[in-house]
Amino acid sequence: MKRVKATVAYDGTNFAGYQFQPGMRTVQSEIDKALVKVHKDKSIYSVASGRTDAGVHANGQVIHFDTPLSLPEDRWMMALNVLLPKDIRIVGAEYVDKEFHARYSATGKTYVFKWSYSEVQSPFERNYAVHLGRWRPDVQLMREAAEQIIGTHDFTSFCSSKTATSNKVRTVRTLTLEEQEQFLIMTIEGDGFLYNMVRTIAGMLLAVGIGWNTPDDIRKILESRDRKKAGKTAPAHGLYLDSVTYD
Repeated sequence: MKRVKATVAYDGTNFAGYQFQPGMRTVQSEIDKALVKVHKDKSIYSVASGRTDAGVHANGQVIHFDTPLSLPEDRWMMALNVLLPKDIRIVGAEYVDKEFHARYSATGKTYVFKWSYSEVQSPFERNYAVHLGRWRPDVQLMREAAEQIIGTHDFTSFCSSKTATSNKVRTVRTLTLEEQEQFLIMTIEGDGFLYNMVRTIAGMLLAVGIGWNTPDDIRKILESRDRKKAGKTAPAHGLYLDSVTYD
C-alpha cells in the first residue's frame, strides 16, 4: 500500500460541511465515493487535515489515502476529478511517506475571510463574500485590534461552546487585513484553529471596525475566557481554508 497526499479545492455552498454525515451531501462523502469507484474497493477512504462547516470553501484542503494502485502522481487528479462533482476538484497529488498524516502532520493552516464593499452585491458574489451593505469599517482600527490576537493565547472566548477539546490554547502567527478592489480580505495563519475560531475573530474585528467595540476590548475579551463576551460569529460563506502547511 502507498500513501497519496492530495490537495482539494471546493465550493462549500451546496455541502452540509466537509465531514461525513449520514443522509447529507458532504465533501468527504463525495471524495470517498470517487475513491471507492477508482479502487472498486469499499474499504478505501480519505483522511483530511480538518473539517469545515456548511458553506465554508477551500482552496487548499489536504487529504491522504492509502492505495494499492500504482498510478503516476499526475494521473490521480484526472482519475478522481472525472468522478467528482464539479464543485470539488483535486488540484494536486503526490506520493508521501506512510508516516505522513493529513491532520496530525500539519504544522499550520491559513484561512481567508472576505467581505464585499459593493453597493449592490452581485448575485455571483453572494455565496463567496459577506456583503457589508451600508457599513464601511475603519480598517486601521481593525488592524490595531488584530495585533491583540496575534500570539499564543487561550482562545476560549473566540470559539464555539461546542468545541470538543479542553485545550483552547492556540498560536496565531500572522493576521492581516487588506483592501483589494471591492473586497476587504482578512488572512490569518496559525498552528491550528478551534471550532468557529476564525469566524468569531472575523466577527469581532468587524465589530471594532464599525465602532461597536474598541481594539482594547479584544484583549479584555481574550483574558475573560468567556464566549458570551465576544460578538456574533461571522457567516460561513465568507470563509476559505486557503492552505495547510507541513514540515
